[in-house]
Amino acid sequence: MVQGTVQVTHGGASRWRRRSGEYPTLTAALAAAGDGDVLSIPPGTYRENLVLHHAVTLRGPEDGSGSVRIAPLDGVALTLHASAVVHDLYLEGQDRAAPALLVEDGSPELTDLRVSTHSAAGIEVRGPGARPLVRRCTVENPAGVGIAVLDGGGGVFEECEVVASGQTGFSVRGGGRPRLERCRIHHSTGAGIAVTGEGSGLEALGCEVYEVRGAGVQIAARAAARLTDCAVHRTSADGVTLDTDAVLTLAGCDIHDIPENAVDLRSRSVLTLSRTSVRRFGRNGLSVWDPGTRVDADSCEIHDSTGDYPAVWVSDGASASLDSCRVHDVPDALFVLDRGSSVDVTDSDLSQVRNTAVSVSDGATAQLDDCRVREAATGAWFRDHGSGGTLAGCTIEAVQTGVIVTKGADPTLERCTVSSPAEAGFYVSAGGRGTFKACRVTDSAGFGFHILDGCRTTLTRCHTQRCSRGGYEFPEDGPVAEECTSDGSGPRSAAASPPSASASASASAARTAPGDGLTGAPGGVRTVTAARSPAAQPAQAAAASVPRPADPGPAGAAAPDARPSGAVLGQLDALVGLDSVKREVRALTDMIEVGRRRQQAGLKAASVRRHLVFTGSPGTGKTTVARLYGEILASLGVLERGHLVEVSRVDLVGEHIGSTAIRTQEAFDRARGGVLFIDEAYALAPEDSGRDFGREAIDTLVKLMEDHRDAVVVIVAGYTAEMERFLTVNPGVASRFSRTIAFGDYGPGELLRIVEQQAEEHEYRLGEGTAEALLAYFTELPKGPAFGNGRTARQTFESMVERHAGRVAQLSEPSTDELTLLFPADLPTLPAPC
Repeated sequence: MVQGTVQVTHGGASRWRRRSGEYPTLTAALAAAGDGDVLSIPPGTYRENLVLHHAVTLRGPEDGSGSVRIAPLDGVALTLHASAVVHDLYLEGQDRAAPALLVEDGSPELTDLRVSTHSAAGIEVRGPGARPLVRRCTVENPAGVGIAVLDGGGGVFEECEVVASGQTGFSVRGGGRPRLERCRIHHSTGAGIAVTGEGSGLEALGCEVYEVRGAGVQIAARAAARLTDCAVHRTSADGVTLDTDAVLTLAGCDIHDIPENAVDLRSRSVLTLSRTSVRRFGRNGLSVWDPGTRVDADSCEIHDSTGDYPAVWVSDGASASLDSCRVHDVPDALFVLDRGSSVDVTDSDLSQVRNTAVSVSDGATAQLDDCRVREAATGAWFRDHGSGGTLAGCTIEAVQTGVIVTKGADPTLERCTVSSPAEAGFYVSAGGRGTFKACRVTDSAGFGFHILDGCRTTLTRCHTQRCSRGGYEFPEDGPVAEECTSDGSGPRSAAASPPSASASASASAARTAPGDGLTGAPGGVRTVTAARSPAAQPAQAAAASVPRPADPGPAGAAAPDARPSGAVLGQLDALVGLDSVKREVRALTDMIEVGRRRQQAGLKAASVRRHLVFTGSPGTGKTTVARLYGEILASLGVLERGHLVEVSRVDLVGEHIGSTAIRTQEAFDRARGGVLFIDEAYALAPEDSGRDFGREAIDTLVKLMEDHRDAVVVIVAGYTAEMERFLTVNPGVASRFSRTIAFGDYGPGELLRIVEQQAEEHEYRLGEGTAEALLAYFTELPKGPAFGNGRTARQTFESMVERHAGRVAQLSEPSTDELTLLFPADLPTLPAPC
């Protein structure tokens, strides 16, 4: 064959009739070729637009002597209208309005092609008669679509790769229906795979979509697709999206490392998942929106969220079904909200959930059957009016609270067990309802069933066992409880006060086991009964059947374990510095003490608001004084216990609507009888708050402080300027606090005194010149934002002890003085000024 010419081997009916010809151009060779002919192309670059009308074979050199480049200046590089065979060619195009390779008819076989182009599309399959078989082809098209199948086209793509595209990697529209096997699509600047339009469809087997600047897979506008054993990962947008009546099946797929939603469905789309893993996603694992939109998941796993969003989000009337699935290591597992939205979960595991495993709100419903919830802050939370559903045969363990029902929500729970909750097993508040049938709570650190005022709840055949605070905590006009039992652990298993004779619903009545003077069920089990009917028994009889709390004693009596106020004040006086603080606390204590004595003398006592504001820098003793203040109030009989509960923003503010009020209420309840100390309280009202939930915490606190003014003392603390702003965020905030006590920074002499106290406490002594060196050290120490006052003094002492140990450890037999004396050399180096 002459160099630079194209050889055509002409086929025929019999072998002896075959002949060959050589042509100067590809166009000329194709014009002479017919069905069955083979065109052998020598290496080189051909600036021709090739059109194949016959079933010919077009191939590059088989000896590896070079490559064949089809690179016209414009138009389509290669167009096929027949079932030709093409392999080992390099195609280039420059026309932004045309593809580099176009299949318009026939079933051509395209093998080992490399398409590197700046065209509208790298490969385009167009028309109902186009059904190519494309094997091991590579497409690189930074200017447009990688591969496009449209207008009824189809075909099979095996082991192909789209290495880069300026738009969608693989696009199907207009009724196209291709099949992809073991293909790779990556580094596209649009969706990895996009299937759009009624009648359009795609089937992919063993494919991978990754490193996509957009969605990984996009199905829209009544299109359908099925992906089997495929992987989608490392996208910049959602992993998989469905929109407007789209239908998608994912079987054995792996969707991971997605910064947004792993799978997002909208507008009546339907997704079916089986044996699919969804992991490491930044927003929702499954995000399901709009009426008619539905997800059906079977034997799937959703886990390892990297963001702060629920793993499964169902809203706006959508629905989701999970069967034999696992959801774990996520902030929240299932969130279903809005009227008409629903989830149906069967035989599934929800575990290692940082917040709420199942949240139902805004009129949505949830049905959980035989599911297991482990290691969550809240097992299930039915939040508000119209929200409900059923939990049947579920187990919840190792959670803060098992099930919460609030604000008129009305779920049904049957045969559910809550084990080892840190707080209540079942908690109903804020007008929640709920029906509990044959439910159990074991090993609760709080109550088994904790039901607050105004909650119309029904309990039937429920049982509690080994609950630290008691099996049941009911209000006076509370739930209906029938055939409920408790082992009697905890201080009580029923309401603390008896019902009145006219109550429409009696509080729970407890009958304890023989041996305590009352009759009851055998084996030490308490039976709790209540009936929603007018009082059928006299009030005296009802009162006799309910355990009463211990008599608190006369008003103003000190708490049983409280130290005398003089001893506590003595400890306050022993604190270094804080002279103005001590005067303020003593003045307040004197007023309370005199008020108590006036009451004992039958005189009116001035009302003293005990809530305080502490302002000042960190390390100035605010928490210590708050703790002593609680003890003083307990010693004077003002508070029942005087204990301190210290919280900050993170303990009060929830991640979702409604959760902040619950957290704040729970913190307030823990502080009952003592002091609730809120450090850095100004963080509840950031200056750029927007929709920040901290305001809800403030509003809730203001109301609780008014409603329970005698039960809890609230102290808010923080920097002076920030606390001044905090007191203005709510009209009721400033009026709730009686006074502000300012904690000044410690001076060098006071810091020295703290170090001396630390040394004395730990059996060290300051050697000659050490006190003077410390005084100079504290004088020169920068007082910037990191300065910790008393904390800095303690850290200085600890550093001196550490340096002393390093020095003395080198001595073989150190003396007592050497073991106890601290010298100027032991002082840490002064930090550089900011």
